[in-house]
Amino acid sequence: MRKVFMTALIFVLLLVSCSYAEEIKIGSCIYRFNDAFMLRFRNAMTTEAEKEGATITHADGQDDQPTQDAQVDEFIQAGVKVLIVNPVNRMDAQPIIDKAKAANIPVVFINREPSIEILNTYDKAYYVGAKAEESGQLSGELIAEYFKSHPEADKNHDGKLQFIMLKGQNGHQDMILRSRYSVEAIRAAGIEPVEVASAIANWDKLEAMKIMNGFVMSIGPENIEAVIANNDEMALGAIEALKIVDYNKGDKDAYVPVVGVDANASALDAMDKGEMLGTVLNDADNQGTAAVKLALALASGKDINSIGYEITDGKYIWVPYQKVTRGEK
Repeated sequence: MRKVFMTALIFVLLLVSCSYAEEIKIGSCIYRFNDAFMLRFRNAMTTEAEKEGATITHADGQDDQPTQDAQVDEFIQAGVKVLIVNPVNRMDAQPIIDKAKAANIPVVFINREPSIEILNTYDKAYYVGAKAEESGQLSGELIAEYFKSHPEADKNHDGKLQFIMLKGQNGHQDMILRSRYSVEAIRAAGIEPVEVASAIANWDKLEAMKIMNGFVMSIGPENIEAVIANNDEMALGAIEALKIVDYNKGDKDAYVPVVGVDANASALDAMDKGEMLGTVLNDADNQGTAAVKLALALASGKDINSIGYEITDGKYIWVPYQKVTRGEK
């Protein structure tokens, strides 16, 4: 009888435990689903939520802020305990915070950082991401290191670096800071950077390919000494355009060094083939895990300093970037 009682008790406790975990429902708002980096981020969040026994539901904002605002309303009405939001427009994060605050629901922003002034309007608003200036600096260092170690990279022998910049979404903090700090890193290495062309390609491979094709036709690949892209998808688009004119096919005699950010699988494959110089790991797995751990701690009233990630300035979890070069995974 004692064994039967203990077995029944354990079973009841397990049910209570599972029931408690299932009560923590997370509403996840992603700016758009067809973004390679955010797909990795989303998968990492799903894996961590399932591991913790919580429920997470993702909504596709379709790159439209009013659509995402409506999704926030729907999640709140559905009774989620916490929100994780990748805002379509980081400058429009205030209404999202206001909605969460009115419902007394914590909100964790990811990937697109609202201003500190906006975050400070709610004591339960946080941000998980990586410092964009760090990724820009590392991108610039990759180009500078290559330029210094390969004299043939200076095609016109003027000692300067003629480069093209492919930028992400207009107004996105990652676009602004990656662009600025990559150029500053090249200059800090003692190389004079000369921007021969730049364009907004909205993080998109096809859009970057079309833009780069125009640059290749108007400038000539022989006059382009580097391409700095704010993410891997745009870097890969640039490489496809270069391949059309028989550059970057693994032959170093017809090669333009191209760098990106994210270290996605396609970029690593392009690096292994000798088509792409390098990338910077934007650790989506670690960021996704951190976002869910923070969200669950907030939803359950646990100490957020006990989740295994450092909380900086009471509002931030920063996951560091890492350089990735050929042969590294």
